[in-house]
Amino acid sequence: MRLTPRAAADRIDGWDADEHGREFLKVRVRAAPIEGRANGALIAFLAKGLGLPKSRFELVAGDVSRLKQIEVAGMERDALRQRLEVAIASGSCLKYPS
Repeated sequence: MRLTPRAAADRIDGWDADEHGREFLKVRVRAAPIEGRANGALIAFLAKGLGLPKSRFELVAGDVSRLKQIEVAGMERDALRQRLEVAIASGSCLKYPS
C-alpha cells in the first residue's frame, strides 16, 4: 500500500504496480505524518470502509515509509482484495481515477 498523507480527503486512488510488477493500493489520508497520525488514519479509514474493527489491522512494515504493509487478522490476501473491490464499488471507500 502506498500512503499519501496531508491529502484534501481520505480516499483510495486505485491499484498501481512498482517496477517489479508488484501491485499496491494507493491511498490518501488527510492526517499529517506526525507521531503516527497518518498510519492511524489509514487503518481507521480502511477499517471503516471494510466494515471491520480496527483491532484486526496491523501495520507490519513501513512505519515511516510511504510504502506500507498491513495485515488483516483472519483474512487472506485474495479475500481482502475482493472485499476492497466491493467496498470501493459500493462507495464505502472513495475512489478517484489516477
